[in-house]
Amino acid sequence: MKEQDLFLTEDRGPRPSPLADRMRPNTLDEVVGQDHLIGPGRVLRKIAESGELPSLILWGPPGSGKTTLARILATVAKVNFVEFSAVTSGIKEIKEVIRGAERQWAAQGARTVLFVDEIHRFNKAQQDAFLPHVEKGTIVLIGATTENPSFEVISALLSRSKVLILQGLGEPDIKAILLRAVARDEDLRELKVEAEDRALEFLSQQCHGDARTALNALELAVSTVKGDPQGTRRVTLADAEEAMQRKSLLYDKAGEEHYNLISAMHKSLRDSDPDAAVYWVGRMLAAGEDPLYVARRMVRFATEDIGNADPMALLVANQAREAYHFLGTPEGELALAQAAIYLALAPKSNAVYRAYGEVQRDIQRHGALPVPLVIRNAVTELMKDVGYGQGYRYAHEFPDATIDQQHLPDQLKDTTYYHPTDRGWEGKRKKEREGR
Repeated sequence: MKEQDLFLTEDRGPRPSPLADRMRPNTLDEVVGQDHLIGPGRVLRKIAESGELPSLILWGPPGSGKTTLARILATVAKVNFVEFSAVTSGIKEIKEVIRGAERQWAAQGARTVLFVDEIHRFNKAQQDAFLPHVEKGTIVLIGATTENPSFEVISALLSRSKVLILQGLGEPDIKAILLRAVARDEDLRELKVEAEDRALEFLSQQCHGDARTALNALELAVSTVKGDPQGTRRVTLADAEEAMQRKSLLYDKAGEEHYNLISAMHKSLRDSDPDAAVYWVGRMLAAGEDPLYVARRMVRFATEDIGNADPMALLVANQAREAYHFLGTPEGELALAQAAIYLALAPKSNAVYRAYGEVQRDIQRHGALPVPLVIRNAVTELMKDVGYGQGYRYAHEFPDATIDQQHLPDQLKDTTYYHPTDRGWEGKRKKEREGR
């Protein structure tokens, strides 16, 4: 498979169409990304090789290649391809397409691929209109959606279609697409376009995995740049910023500023400053940091700096991660902001962090100490004879279901690892234990 070729084609000649459309691939081998679907032995590769095209629901973020893949599959299967958007079409348009497909089927035995962009925008009645024709084989339905089809596509269509999940493109992939557009697109070559590396990196970061957005921004930037005396148009970082209507923030995800900002967020959370915490989260996201990295740091913070002072903190942080994974950018960023404010306001305790650190040190110091006989499980007569489980007392037979018996190895039997604070849920449990 050719490397880094999404939205790239061989020369097609000048066309009055957007750069993103001119850069669409013609074959699966020209597509980069989605290797889990189009790599050797993967599902779309097998479908293309078989020539038998089933109805599909393509679920993925904007600019991830849903339309492109649908067109390629229709070409490989040698069937008619009809495309329309659920935003601008209704029942009338659906009926017209179906009638055309039926005529093709009756006259030539030719099937029609009906590609419905943003199928989630069709209501139940509109989606129902496809069902009998999908069942008869008159049309092959390929629906594209950015929303979870489990909630947005009727169950009858889902049961008759294969749902495939597309992933957003990474920054290296987007940058490669832009580089090859500059190098290969006939219109850009005619304009003698050159682009600064910083400009392409900025566009790759700010498009959030959407190749179409990046290509459109590059094309806009080129249109605003004047040629030098040699006729060369040089796209700078400032031109890219103007095209995206965003400023490049000082940030290097592998360098010092990355660590400066994550430290600022962590310490703002620890010091219970919600305003600073949500600001630093916003700064990192605006600069192009991976939102899931920010979410992971908050999950870690919930265990390291809050712990059992507020056990809900871990749930909130983890659910914020899940919410972002579900919603994506920009909607999912609000869940990260909500979690940051919650974590900042939560009572703090590093008792769990300290306890586990002490446990690790004792494991290194003492090695594999034996389990006390009293809490070993005697599953054979021999084990009973040598004292396994002898003297064990069952907690539920005692008041409050608590019992004082040896659970740590002999060398550590009087060790205390967990020293709870007086704060939050942890403080309440501490008082209860001290009051027994």
